[in-house]
Amino acid sequence: MTANVIAFSESSHSLAPLAAIGDHISSVKALAVANGGWQEEAASWSAVLFSAGGRAEIECYRLLLTCDHDARGGVACQVIHVASHQLDEHWNRMRNKHRLIKMDPETRYMSIALVAGTGAPHLFLAAACSDGSVRIFLLLEPAGRLLLVAESFHHQRCVLKAETFVHRAAGDMRRHLVCSAATDGSIVFWDITATVDGGHSCTLSVFIAGSRLSPALGPPALTVQAHSCGVNSLHIQQTAAGRYLVASGGDDGSIHVCLVAVDSAPSEPVSALPRDVVGAGTDLLLLAAFSRPCAHAAQVTGLRVLQPDLLISVSVDQRLTLWRLSKSSLNFLGSRFCHVADVAELDCWGSPARGYGCALCGQGLEIVWCRV
Repeated sequence: MTANVIAFSESSHSLAPLAAIGDHISSVKALAVANGGWQEEAASWSAVLFSAGGRAEIECYRLLLTCDHDARGGVACQVIHVASHQLDEHWNRMRNKHRLIKMDPETRYMSIALVAGTGAPHLFLAAACSDGSVRIFLLLEPAGRLLLVAESFHHQRCVLKAETFVHRAAGDMRRHLVCSAATDGSIVFWDITATVDGGHSCTLSVFIAGSRLSPALGPPALTVQAHSCGVNSLHIQQTAAGRYLVASGGDDGSIHVCLVAVDSAPSEPVSALPRDVVGAGTDLLLLAAFSRPCAHAAQVTGLRVLQPDLLISVSVDQRLTLWRLSKSSLNFLGSRFCHVADVAELDCWGSPARGYGCALCGQGLEIVWCRV
């Protein structure tokens, strides 16, 4: 029920709590941050924090961080509440709701991700939901509103993960895409460019004057059957050739890697693709895919593609493992034991020159520095 803001010092290897946010009425399961950059007038670094979890609740805050040598960790944090959203309240405001089945107020948001490439003042949020839906939200910060602008129940089962990426085509054209994964092991790609373009012209008055019925996302652009059971971790990394590496970890302890192309011809005829790959007649194409069975002894709950040839993963088996990624295989490089029990998520930062910081969270928090 609480989200904590913590400062980490690389030089002293220390953690300092800056703020504790306890507005949620149920557990917090997912966080997402949009970097607002440095604000000269306030001499502070700004960011927008989204937190989501049980009771179909999303909260949004603006964080203002300033240097303060008297504060713990040398940083002062101001938390400003911006907006909140609950499906129950959304339902009560809807028109023509007698035509629809009422959504379950006990729905949980399992994962959230900022839609890449939109930028302020229009921030879009993709959410993976336990009721089988993928939802897209729009933040109107000046109005203090978080609006549900699109959704799809294509998965028809609990959606565990959501990731986003943006494809920049010729002529500076952008395509915004969402990748969602569910308990059946499927990974679905959605083209939400039309939703984002429509949201940029959306105002609160336009939204209030509308029917309040959330438009459907439309058919998926691509579906890949990556695992035999639930997908607990998902990450997307663009390659130098403009392709996209999509790595996922499942309940079965396996890691699946596929290469996806947008706006380009497939490397082999579409008829030669595996039968578990389904497209919707779009130009989002699967070029290659492979799996590493038994990569871990338990559920793979976090992974990151650090470089096009380097992947790191973590599991409930309390192992942080580094892999060498090639065109058709995943080769073990090294592993270390982690002290965090029930690891739920992994985040990484850094560069090949200085190494990578890996933050593991679960029953506790641990930060590991990794050099290759």
